[in-house]
Amino acid sequence: MIKLLRVIMAIALLAGVSLQSVAQEESPLQLGADLMSRYVWRGVSLGGSSPSIQPWLKYDFKKADSPHALTIGSWAAYTFSQTANQEVDLYLTYSYNEMLSLTVTDYFFPELFTTADRSNYFNFDKDSTCHIFEGIVSFNGTEKIPFTLLFAMNFYGNDARKINTDGSTGKIFMSKYVEVGYGKSIGDVDFNVFLGAALDKPNKDRGEVGFYGNQSAGIINFGLKASKAIKINDNFSLPVQASFITNPEAKNVFFVFGISL
Repeated sequence: MIKLLRVIMAIALLAGVSLQSVAQEESPLQLGADLMSRYVWRGVSLGGSSPSIQPWLKYDFKKADSPHALTIGSWAAYTFSQTANQEVDLYLTYSYNEMLSLTVTDYFFPELFTTADRSNYFNFDKDSTCHIFEGIVSFNGTEKIPFTLLFAMNFYGNDARKINTDGSTGKIFMSKYVEVGYGKSIGDVDFNVFLGAALDKPNKDRGEVGFYGNQSAGIINFGLKASKAIKINDNFSLPVQASFITNPEAKNVFFVFGISL
């Protein structure tokens, strides 16, 4: 881990030097990567016990004076563990005044299944696809209202499935998740407290398990995230973050550190 952090800092310093001659005008096309000590998503560890490299790319369609914006992008997570999930996502987001957002995400886990049919990116059959499609409605907060609210629901694909009374596989749960957050800045550090819950209640007597590995409806993602930018030179700052995350339903806890390039 120490060796990895040294490599990360070297990359950051080189990036800072190269950015000295770059104009500060923001482009609609943006790309970057987050280097995380662990990949934890909504209170669930998806990256095993390995660090995670999370590259991203997005393009913003927005006129200067318009409250409307459309963003198309891709996000991925790759870990150093051969047994952990690898992930490649596509998403489309519409936002109004940066306050309200509607997002559709296509989650894809290329190495979650070993069979060729299940890991085929172009397989969208509802009973065998490895894709998961999710819709999200979110309130992103304002200066006067520093609260955020998110509701997400899977609507197609490899969601958790119900089990019928005869033991056969039933329909997907259309798994639902809700999260509320509160943000505040203290000095040059931004803090965010978050509380997220899985809303579906699996039938344990039939052997059902929720999409988030939950055995019941309840809180699965509760914690605190702190982030700041460490100044490297006059033209470059290195964003860092740390999160303390608990999953009360699974009786688990995580502490995650990351940097953004």
